[in-house]
Amino acid sequence: MHNKGKTIRLLTGNAHPKLAEAVAARLGIDLTPCSVTKFLSLETSVQIHSSVRDEDVFIIQSPSPPGINDHLMELLIMISACKTASSKRVTAVIPCYPYARQDKKDKSRAPITAKLVANLLAVAGADHVITMDLHASQIQGFFDIPVDNLFSETIMTQYIKTEIDGWRNAIIVSPDAGGAKRATALADRLNLDFALINRKRRRDLAASMTLPTVPPTPTGSNHGSEAGDASSSHSSDDGHDATGDKMELLVGDVRGRVAILIDDMIDTGHTVRLAAGVLRDAGAKEVYALVSHGLLSETTMEYLRDLPVKKLVVTNSIDQTERVSACNGLLDTIDIAPILAESIRRTHNGESISALFRPDFS
Repeated sequence: MHNKGKTIRLLTGNAHPKLAEAVAARLGIDLTPCSVTKFLSLETSVQIHSSVRDEDVFIIQSPSPPGINDHLMELLIMISACKTASSKRVTAVIPCYPYARQDKKDKSRAPITAKLVANLLAVAGADHVITMDLHASQIQGFFDIPVDNLFSETIMTQYIKTEIDGWRNAIIVSPDAGGAKRATALADRLNLDFALINRKRRRDLAASMTLPTVPPTPTGSNHGSEAGDASSSHSSDDGHDATGDKMELLVGDVRGRVAILIDDMIDTGHTVRLAAGVLRDAGAKEVYALVSHGLLSETTMEYLRDLPVKKLVVTNSIDQTERVSACNGLLDTIDIAPILAESIRRTHNGESISALFRPDFS
């Protein structure tokens, strides 16, 4: 692929090489040979085995657990290596933006790590960033370079229409107020009703309670009293429900209908479990969960297999090969390679990417 003498050079690290290969195949090009290894000291070593001088370089890397920090460091070093090798432009293609949940200062002395990652990418030499379904859209404002935030809404729409029986009588559900905009956009596209679940986190519940006056503790019983309080504060019906969060259906009628949960990220599965339980109790016929990024920590595989949903659907922004087999048919994936490939092609040719958001894109 050529543009004013430049060609596309597609590189990848160790985070998700299968996705990079799929994107390369879609573009009809080969991956640029590149070795990303570690020294015995665990420092990352990057070697690019082909010239990238005056080329248009795209580096696909989606940092994910358990090696999220290594993957991020690989990306930064690869960007720097390409810039020092005189690349014309370097675009970081990061389907799942790392540290996206640390996007604001939510308590005293908390870092805004998503901003730090943006600074690191810019200092390393990135000229452009392509990502997908950012946890918070304001992350784009952390950059002084162009950022394209792609949406999985189109491919999720296609999945619902082709894979979910009775979708015309379904209802789109957001598990919290923060995801309402995402869910309503999908509901409007499918011409379906929308439901909203209200989530009260433990800290909110604690703040709403009136604390009783505690009488003086008898001498010699301090230790036992503290232990009892600590035990009761973490007790719940579900061992994984350690936070004590509560959910209730706030808007919408799901009785006798297929409920489709929409969210941007799943890690422990706690939110999906709570929301699916609420929907089941409200009379939902079936519950599907469609999530953009499946972090799915390895320590929660057994927990995920017991989720009260018919199908958990995630994109392949993170490699799910091993997890699909571990979840006994519960987990399904949606391929984002076509969207990434088309965004790369259009970026290279200087074309608008707005076509990627059309309902008929495939």
